[in-house]
Amino acid sequence: MFNRIASLFALVAALLPVQAAAQGIDETINTIFADYTGWYVALIFADLPGTNFSWIALWLVVAALVFTIYFGAIQLRGFAHSISLVKGDYSDPDDAGEVSHFQALATALSGTVGLGNIAGVAVAVGIGGPGATFWMIMAGLFGMATKFTECTLGVKYRNEYPDGRVSGGPMYYMTKGFKERGLPGGKIFALLFCIFTILGALGGGNMFQANQAHAQLSGVLGDYPGWITGLILAAVTFLVIVGGIKSIAQVTEKVVPLMGIFYVVVSVIILLMNFDQIGWAFGRIFEGAFTGLGVLGGFTGALIQGFRRAAFSNEAGIGSAAIAHSAVRTKEPVTEGYVALLEPFIDTVVICTMTALVIVITGVLNVDPETGLYVWNAEAGRISTAGEVAGVELTSAAYAQAFSWFPALLAIAVVLFAFSTMISWSYYGLKAWTYMFGEGAAKEVVFKVIFCLFIVIG
Repeated sequence: MFNRIASLFALVAALLPVQAAAQGIDETINTIFADYTGWYVALIFADLPGTNFSWIALWLVVAALVFTIYFGAIQLRGFAHSISLVKGDYSDPDDAGEVSHFQALATALSGTVGLGNIAGVAVAVGIGGPGATFWMIMAGLFGMATKFTECTLGVKYRNEYPDGRVSGGPMYYMTKGFKERGLPGGKIFALLFCIFTILGALGGGNMFQANQAHAQLSGVLGDYPGWITGLILAAVTFLVIVGGIKSIAQVTEKVVPLMGIFYVVVSVIILLMNFDQIGWAFGRIFEGAFTGLGVLGGFTGALIQGFRRAAFSNEAGIGSAAIAHSAVRTKEPVTEGYVALLEPFIDTVVICTMTALVIVITGVLNVDPETGLYVWNAEAGRISTAGEVAGVELTSAAYAQAFSWFPALLAIAVVLFAFSTMISWSYYGLKAWTYMFGEGAAKEVVFKVIFCLFIVIG
């Protein structure tokens, strides 16, 4: 294993230029990806004719509403039972599968709890105003029914192998489920899903995470070559993912609760320090949800940004989480559906709301003292902020209002968030890869090496 790591780094080192030329390489790579993926991004996030609401966000919202109605608001009825399952009250170690209910939840959460909660929320609030938070919460609540559905299907149609390993996810339940009902196209949809999952694993689940982690670290430590961060992250990631889902689960079950609790506790402390403003902040959120509070786009702007960022953050309907949950030890597929519905609640309803409240309360969004409305920065296309920062820098600035040392700790949190997301998405990409090219240790190593190389590129 260590020989493989050494070979990987030797290859990367041979490809990487000296520090003086690193910036040129960065720009070249960025241009290449922009040229080849720009059209596809524009297609996926295209607006419905005559509106500024993307069809893909609407599709996910409609699906969530359908599942909520069909299953009789399962996210409310099944919440208590979900907690019992995660605690292990009904677990049987002899059931088929590789990880516990808690480990499966932690692994899936590690793929969702991350930069979407930190940078994504700041983007949503910056463009859609505080009201975007309300629609994020609503999307999260409805998305719980979507997670219940896709993860139940993931376990129901998974492959179980003689050596105890399992493989599951949308590619399996589309293939088997369509065939079971005599419907055509299941295999084609499965292959398309695998291709997009691999691209998503290398892009949003890998390069974006590594890139943002380096951005936060360089903001605290000072500017330095990104390939250094890439090499370190690639090495640590490879050491974890080489052991498969069990190794990934052992890391995520420790990292996810640690970073989640840390982030929530700091958020709660800041909110308690500004206890008298909590009611005011919720008022801004509810008012802005339906009026826009003078923000460009008004009600629709808040709604669109809220739904978009919730979809990006909790991934309900994307299908990725079903891959992780399919590895659970259980003989009853619906049990993992119950466990999975906790994901959007933790990710969006709790953590995203905490971030948004801190941003609103700490006053990093500039307000016109005469009108009480937020000042719009037309050039940037968002609300004017203190220092005109956006994304993760806005969240960092908001928390720094209470604790000057927080940006340094946030850098650590961002790296942990990015790392946990990468190891989870490596598993998603791997399962899509093995579905297309077959199971086998050699084939798995090929994908894992490619995945780690893309960390450095990112």
